[in-house]
Amino acid sequence: MTTDTAASPPPSPPAGPARARPGATPLWRRIWRHYAVVKVRKAVTVVFVVANVTFFLGRAMPGDPIDVMAGRLTQGGMSMEEARTIATYSLAYDVDAPLHEQWWDFLLGLVTLDLGDTINRPGVTVMEAIAAYLPWTLFSIGAGTLIAIVLGLVLGMVMAYWRNRFLDHVLSVVASVLGAVPNYLIAMVLVAGGGMYLGWFDPITLRGTLSPGVEPGFTAEFVGDAFLHALLPILTYVLAVIGVWMLIMKASTTEVLSEDYVTVARARGLRDTRIASAYVGRNAILPLVAQIAISFGVLVGGAIFVEEVLVYKGVGGLLLDAVNYRDYPLLQGLLVIITSCVVLANLVADLLYSRLDPRIRN
Repeated sequence: MTTDTAASPPPSPPAGPARARPGATPLWRRIWRHYAVVKVRKAVTVVFVVANVTFFLGRAMPGDPIDVMAGRLTQGGMSMEEARTIATYSLAYDVDAPLHEQWWDFLLGLVTLDLGDTINRPGVTVMEAIAAYLPWTLFSIGAGTLIAIVLGLVLGMVMAYWRNRFLDHVLSVVASVLGAVPNYLIAMVLVAGGGMYLGWFDPITLRGTLSPGVEPGFTAEFVGDAFLHALLPILTYVLAVIGVWMLIMKASTTEVLSEDYVTVARARGLRDTRIASAYVGRNAILPLVAQIAISFGVLVGGAIFVEEVLVYKGVGGLLLDAVNYRDYPLLQGLLVIITSCVVLANLVADLLYSRLDPRIRN
């Protein structure tokens, strides 16, 4: 006589380290393909490519640092042979070294942030020269761009709420004209019109970044004098950028005003100020976050002509000096810094917008 017995459960596998499921993506590959990591990799690649292009293009320019420095020495009555000998020993690097050796030294310095010494400023490193001028450019651009964005967004919303009316037509014309005029031309108009013709200010006293005798520090005198000398650059950037933001904000606000949730909010009897702040403004600004971040980086590269016209001592004048004197290390360092600012602004815009709208990460 046989008895039915319940089937025994299969033996459990021996204890041991957990194994990955067949076909699962390894952790390192998931990290490598992460949205933020991909954007960072692309940003580093762009900076690396631009740095190498700058290295080779700089050396393809006609003339060399020895010729430029020797030409200045001959103006004092020195012979060309003696001037070239002194210029050769004055340089901080060997311009006659093979190109591949110069390129390899440049890459090593780029990784370690040691870009060498400047040619036109003996004893001053490239990073020291950039650190002395870059803060002034960032200060004027940052203040001007921030003011332009705030005013542009507010005026853009006003234009959208009053669209097809007299105020909208006037502001649209003003915004279109300002958006089409180059920033250096605006700077020239400010100097010639406001300073020389109308006499509102003295352009000579506003040159430079600080008045003679003013020492940098956290004092009211320093802050006030810095803002005074940066007044024309800040005003130039405001006028050059505000028109674009007015038109962009008008288009974005007009689109949001046609959405159903705005109609429902009005049907509920909410006040216009409540609708404008809680519904329209926040949703209209959201698509512009990326452009706001990008605008800061783009203006750094566009400050060269503005600073030259206004005689404002920022990276613009430093870059022109580097080109005129064939100061290769300084030229390379400036272009790498300017490129990094633009790329970093784009990177911040991408990462910030991916947090606000996670759908773009898919």
